[in-house]
Amino acid sequence: MTELTERQTGSLQGTSERRLTAAEFQDLATVPAAVEWFANLANPRTRRAYQGDIEDFCRFVGLHTPEQFRLVTRAHVLAWRSQFEQRGLSGATQRRKLAALTSLFNHLLDSNAVAGGNPVHGVKRPKIESNEGKTPALADHQAKALLEAPDPSTLKGLRDRAIIAVLLYHGLRREEAARLQVDDLQQRRGLQHLRIHGKGGKLRYVPLHPVAAERLHSYLEASGHHHEQDKAPLFRPLRGPKTGAGISAEGIYALVGQYAQAAGIAVVGLGVHGLRATAATNALEHEADIAKVQAWLGHANISTTKLYDRRHARPEDSPTFKVHY
Repeated sequence: MTELTERQTGSLQGTSERRLTAAEFQDLATVPAAVEWFANLANPRTRRAYQGDIEDFCRFVGLHTPEQFRLVTRAHVLAWRSQFEQRGLSGATQRRKLAALTSLFNHLLDSNAVAGGNPVHGVKRPKIESNEGKTPALADHQAKALLEAPDPSTLKGLRDRAIIAVLLYHGLRREEAARLQVDDLQQRRGLQHLRIHGKGGKLRYVPLHPVAAERLHSYLEASGHHHEQDKAPLFRPLRGPKTGAGISAEGIYALVGQYAQAAGIAVVGLGVHGLRATAATNALEHEADIAKVQAWLGHANISTTKLYDRRHARPEDSPTFKVHY
């Protein structure tokens, strides 16, 4: 993608003072489509992953110029996919790589940069290994212990109590929590809501849970920054230079791990996404409608939401506890 960007830049230089040559016109008909696709990937983690995936495909097939995307067929994609298992790639990684290539070709087709159909369509993805997601969910007593882990007598503790409550009561991704601003606390139909900036720039509004509302109020009263401009970050770092930036997604990930350890919660693979799984699982176990949980989490596909539906796999319902001797 770097090569594409450099070629695009070179072609654009000086074009405002003269007409394009036929070669430059053709170059601009193909190159910007891929560049635009890449630039429109809003999530930086997705952008990095997809860039690596497309570069991997180009290396494997031997693509050196944007025009060669027009020559790609399903056979090229199948050959690429066939060596995934030899490389020991997980099913999730394989699916992401094929999704990246699908997304790119869809954009190239929409931009008339390639002709025909999408060569990735019809190429089978590896099946999801299980009907249940691998992300661990906490039990109720563990969630309560995590909620109470931060010290409410300090500003840091008040902030962290609010962050954990926002995560556990609303199922936010860590990037979504880090991106919250003061003006994302909004009144809608007489209730306070969180305005959440989700993947792909999509907005959703989630009613604020009373526990999270109380903790946010206590934190904002202690910090005082809710009296500042509305665009101020909701959760701020408490150490280092005052840059006006909010706490990072990595900072939220680290504090969840620290409080989980302090609370004696030893769950393999627990991270912020585990709190998202906990919120979704708890809501479903208390008879929330799965379609509403899908919208609540900001999932594009309900099949993703179903990975959190563990109502039929609760440990307490296992035949293990029906055995008596």
